[in-house]
Order: sequence, then structure tokens, then C-alpha cells
Amino acid sequence: MRHRLALTVSACFMGLSLPSFGADLVEIYRSALPSDPVFAAARSAWQAGQEKLPQGLAGLLPQASISATDQFNDRDLIYRSGGTASQSKYNSNSATVSVSQPLYRKQNLTAYEQGKTQVAIANGQLDLASQDLILRVSQAYFDVLLARDNVAFAQAQKTAISEQLAQAKRNFEVGNATITDTHEAQARFDLVTAQELAAINDIEIKNRTLAQMIGKQPQVLSGLDSQFAPRLPELTSMDAWVERARSTNINVRVAEDALALAVQEVRRNRDAHYPTVDAFASVNKAGAGSGISGGIGTDTRSKVIGLQLAIPLYQGGLVDSRVREALANEEQARQNLENARRNAELAARSNYLGVSNGIAQVRALEAALLSNQSALDSTRLGQQVGVRTQVDVLNAQQLLFSARRDLAQARYNYVLSLLKLNAAAGKLSEADLQQVNAWLARDGQK
Repeated sequence: MRHRLALTVSACFMGLSLPSFGADLVEIYRSALPSDPVFAAARSAWQAGQEKLPQGLAGLLPQASISATDQFNDRDLIYRSGGTASQSKYNSNSATVSVSQPLYRKQNLTAYEQGKTQVAIANGQLDLASQDLILRVSQAYFDVLLARDNVAFAQAQKTAISEQLAQAKRNFEVGNATITDTHEAQARFDLVTAQELAAINDIEIKNRTLAQMIGKQPQVLSGLDSQFAPRLPELTSMDAWVERARSTNINVRVAEDALALAVQEVRRNRDAHYPTVDAFASVNKAGAGSGISGGIGTDTRSKVIGLQLAIPLYQGGLVDSRVREALANEEQARQNLENARRNAELAARSNYLGVSNGIAQVRALEAALLSNQSALDSTRLGQQVGVRTQVDVLNAQQLLFSARRDLAQARYNYVLSLLKLNAAAGKLSEADLQQVNAWLARDGQK
């Protein structure tokens, strides 16, 4: 009954009929891949980052240009000796094709290497966005499941309390109980009604959060199978996960590339002290009228080929200032790398503890659930023989439903901690979602 209530409420709020199979985590993730605006922005940033390599390569390749002019000339010629002045009006035009090839430019070589590093950074940032999408989708998915559970628990508790309230009213009417029992049951009923409304509001919010990522209202989601049993990850040692995180965490990898880029930037600015050598060639064709009556215009054609050497001597201290700036940025990148490593270690430790402690917590809550169910059965029996009160029954019911809610929360937290642990190690992928899918019920229920 609890499962049917949960599915009914979820379908009502999502405006969809119940399917024979619920949408699983991989399906939701694949729906988010083309629809999530955050990931779409990251993908566009990655595409922009790929252009850094051809931009760096351009500094090593030939540069060609064509220029042309066409002008009208109006010239007055006046002799200082007082001779007769002359005036000429004529057209002139020219066209030039020029090609240059850098032969030695250390700055351009370093810029090309920087382009490779920037592409690597862009790749790492896209990997980060991919992991982030998996975690955000998973968090939203299990938030919906927990909200759905809370509605089901609140409604089941409301049903149980309403039965106690009706019984209290009957007992009061026949004189077997005081009005206090009725007031106590009514107070509990009103409280759980408020909790039910809050849970219904929460499931709507959680559904909207998931819909924001996949671009549509989600279907009924498959929940964790009732036989789901959490287990330790492939590496059972915290130190092994920490060591893996220090070396393969994607944030660490991006920070390492950022440090390499900063070191290259220092070298590129220092390279500005070196001379440059370029080969160049040009072809120019020009023509002009004579500008005098009966005169003959001229046409010229010239070809030039040569080498150009440029030696920088002094630029007002600009180069030295840029080197100092780059050195400061290098130190910043080095500290960012150390921070990334420490954060990766912390994430690995905290999520490993979340996984290992989550297993113990799930087992303890499973035992607590059985104990609370037995306690409720005993309390109900005690009420029937007169050694327990209705308040005792209500308290036992409250403990039972709290244990159910805590167990559901612990199971979801375990799954999320496992995914975050893999993310800390830099190995979170769709394959991990496939593993989680194996833990889901295939009929959309739990």
C-alpha cells in the first residue's frame, strides 16, 4: 500500500499516467546530456578552448596579404625663382602582394606550446562538467525519490493516526477513555497533515529541479530495490582512495595544466628579449599618369625578397614588468594546485567515510526498523490488554515511520557518497550510473 501511495502521488504531481516501467537513472542522465544548460555552456566553452591550438600554430605559419590603392592627385608646382607655375592632375594606383615567414621567434614557439596546454585545460574542464552533470542529476534523482518516500510515509502515518483518532472517539463516547486521548490523537493527526502538505510541496520542488536539467517533466522514477544491499567499493582502503585522488582527480589535473601554462607564460614573456628573424617577399605593381598635357604616364613593377632581423633593446621596462607579473601568476597557480590536491584528499576521505559508515548506518537502521515494528506490535497488544495507552501507540508509530524515513535517507546518501567518491578519484562515468541502475527496482517501485 505504501508503494502504491507513493507512485500515485508522484504521478499526480508530474501530470503523467503510470508507465509499466519507471525511468531509471541512466535514462534521466541521457535526457540531461543535450538539455542541461549548465553542461551545454561547458560544452561550448570546450569548443572555444579547442581553437587555442590553431591560434598558437598561426604564429609559426606564413602570413600573406594583398593591398591595393587607387587615388586622384591634384598637384601645384611653384618655382621659388619666380618661374612659371605648373599644375598637374592625374590618377595613380598600386597593388602589392606580400608574404612573410617567421624563421626564429621564440615567443611564437612558446605560444604554440601554450595552445596545447590550453586545449588540455579545456578537455579537463569538460570532464569536470561531465562529472558535475552526473552528480547533479543523481542528487536531483534521489531527492525526488526521498520526497516521494516522505509523502508516502506521511500518508501512511496519517492513515494509522486517523484510525487511532476514530478509536479514541469511540472509546470516549462509550466511556472507556478520557477526552485527553482524543485530543492527543487529534494533535498528532493535525501535525502529520501539516507534514504531508510540506512533503507534497517538497516533491513538486524536487520534480521541478530535475525538470530544469532534462528540459521536461520527469516520468515516474524507479526507486531502489527493497533487496538493495550496500557494499564497500573496489578499493577497501581509505589511503588507496586518497592516493588515487591526489594523482587522478580532475580538478588536480586541471590545476597541474594551469601551472604548466603559467610556467610557459613566464617563458613567453622572457622570450621577448630575444631577436626575431623573418623571411619576406613582395610583388608591387604601380601606375601613374604624367599629369601634364601630352605627357606619358609610367608603370612600374618591383619584386623584393629578403630577411629581416629585429633586436629588441628597450621597451620602457614593459618586458621585465610582464615577467614579474607572470612569475606572480605562476606562484598563484602553484598554490591553487596544492589547494586542489588537499581538496581532493578531503573529498576522498569524507566520501569514503560516507560510504563505509553508510553501510553500517543502513544495516543499523534496518535492524531498528524491525525493532520498531516489533515494538509497535507489542504496544498495540499492550493497549488491548490495558497495560499501554493510546499515547504509547502513537509514539511507537512515530518511531516506526521515523525509522523508515531515516533508512530511505541513509540508502540514498550511501549511493551519492559512492558516486562522489568515484568523482574524487576522477573516474566517475556513465558506467557508475549503470551500476546504480542494477540496484533499482524494474517496475518503478521499491
